[in-house]
Amino acid sequence: MSTQEHKEKVWRLIKSIKAGMLTTLHGRELRSRPMYLVQDEYDGTIWFFSDLDSEKVFELEEDNDVCVSFSDPHDHTYVSLTGVGRVTRDRNLIDKFWNPFVSSWFPEGKDAPNVGLLEIKVQKGEFWNSDTSNMVKFFEIAKAKMQDESPNLGEHEKFGTR
Repeated sequence: MSTQEHKEKVWRLIKSIKAGMLTTLHGRELRSRPMYLVQDEYDGTIWFFSDLDSEKVFELEEDNDVCVSFSDPHDHTYVSLTGVGRVTRDRNLIDKFWNPFVSSWFPEGKDAPNVGLLEIKVQKGEFWNSDTSNMVKFFEIAKAKMQDESPNLGEHEKFGTR
């Protein structure tokens, strides 16, 4: 699990990215697909709507270990979150997170039998955030190479259980 500070930092980094790549295990192969955040805050759990007849739902039933990664190359922000996923049809949560964007994926509405949520309980994560220009990065790489060190390219941190 992570501290409140890590939760706030993760949310600060991913809330504007919105789309993450959810990775599940399909037999012995890893599969990733884009998913869209539906929540307005982060408390250690990530929420996505899903068609309950989709392969990712069946994959979660076989192995519920997942990874969700977020990337914003323009802002040099990268986040990887590892956790446990499960499927829910909780009506209160579906009502809470339902929005016009989601309705475009489910034209029959939120009461359709295939509408569900994926709940990802994040156990650990890692993020990289560099707000420096390419010129500064180039300088840091060159300096590190001359000093036989690793370059300082911004913030990098791991959190959660190991």
